[in-house]
Amino acid sequence: MEQNELGRIGASAGRRMIGVGALMGLGALLLYLGLATPMDSVLWQGVLILAGLGALWGSERMWKATGVVLVLTEEGLFEENGTVLARFDNIAKVDRSPFAMKPSNGFLVLLKEPMPRAWRPGLWWRTGKRLAIGGVTSGGVTKPVADIMTLRLVQRDDPDRAND
Repeated sequence: MEQNELGRIGASAGRRMIGVGALMGLGALLLYLGLATPMDSVLWQGVLILAGLGALWGSERMWKATGVVLVLTEEGLFEENGTVLARFDNIAKVDRSPFAMKPSNGFLVLLKEPMPRAWRPGLWWRTGKRLAIGGVTSGGVTKPVADIMTLRLVQRDDPDRAND
């Protein structure tokens, strides 16, 4: 990125392994139950096998997604590869409250205009006017980025109050 970085959000190797390992373990357990346990209903056996395969697919997606670093710049929040999560001119509010529907150790960004749905398991998701950051990230990494974003929004919306 050419612009000044204000902050970075990434998942540590340990958190990635625990998150992906838990999902892989669930997938393996569901597959085992679906294949090795005799059942009266073929339907339930199929549901368990599909759920196990879905969990394994999700673990593979999470591994790829959590390898990416999110970068906060003066223009907005982006993935390291340039994918736009939200530009500052489209951000209405940053919400870190305990009752916000947000990922673990993360925060919620409320947008002014809806953006296309996107999901990076364990790192971020966006639907409509909501962008949620967090999951396998550390609170010590996400909290400063949320604070910087909040401060920039205050400076943008009320320049006189920003100096307080």
